[in-house]
Amino acid sequence: MAETSEDTGYGLTRDSEALRASPRLFENPVLDKMSRVHWSVPLFIYVPVVALLAVLSLRSFDALGVLAATALGYFIWTLIEYFGHRFLFHYKFPGAIGARIHFLIHDVHHIHPNDPLRLVMPALLSGPIMLIAYTVLRSIFGLPLVYPVLMGFIIGYLGYDMIHYYVHHGEPRTRVGLALRRAHMLHHFRDPTRGFGVSAPWWDYVFGTAFVRQRSAGGA
Repeated sequence: MAETSEDTGYGLTRDSEALRASPRLFENPVLDKMSRVHWSVPLFIYVPVVALLAVLSLRSFDALGVLAATALGYFIWTLIEYFGHRFLFHYKFPGAIGARIHFLIHDVHHIHPNDPLRLVMPALLSGPIMLIAYTVLRSIFGLPLVYPVLMGFIIGYLGYDMIHYYVHHGEPRTRVGLALRRAHMLHHFRDPTRGFGVSAPWWDYVFGTAFVRQRSAGGA
């Protein structure tokens, strides 16, 4: 079969089959299958958790208090998303084992960015993150305040996963959607040291890692 190329629209042309490839990651067939996730799976797992946390929250606080604490949890998620992507996902661990860890965590996504089954976090990764988040947030906020804060954190995570899938496989029409897609595609195809906020791009402006449009010589 003849190879085909795909214009990324960001100054590079890459083999379209490589972009969409879904390589085997684990020898164990169960682990490998669990590394591939349909985009809707996080919704089925975590929307019921969000609903339960909402019920628990509203039993202890009024609606305004729940909204404020949920917003705080969302704010915390956006920072975790930015710093996790910037410093953990893009950290190159030393040695062969380190290279393997880096590949599994994130490099596979940069090599095969359009693999539709590796654009949202598998439960093997998101589950431990949520358990750690619950433990840390509970130690900080205690019960029952941890419920709405964790709810906002999980809502932020779901937003991240859905937006990440959308900017790769959706067809944005709005200014916001196009801006999110542009920033993430530039991160993939032009400069992976910028554009770390997939669903929260404002942190790139705060921390100096945003893609800034260059003005022409005429000032246009």
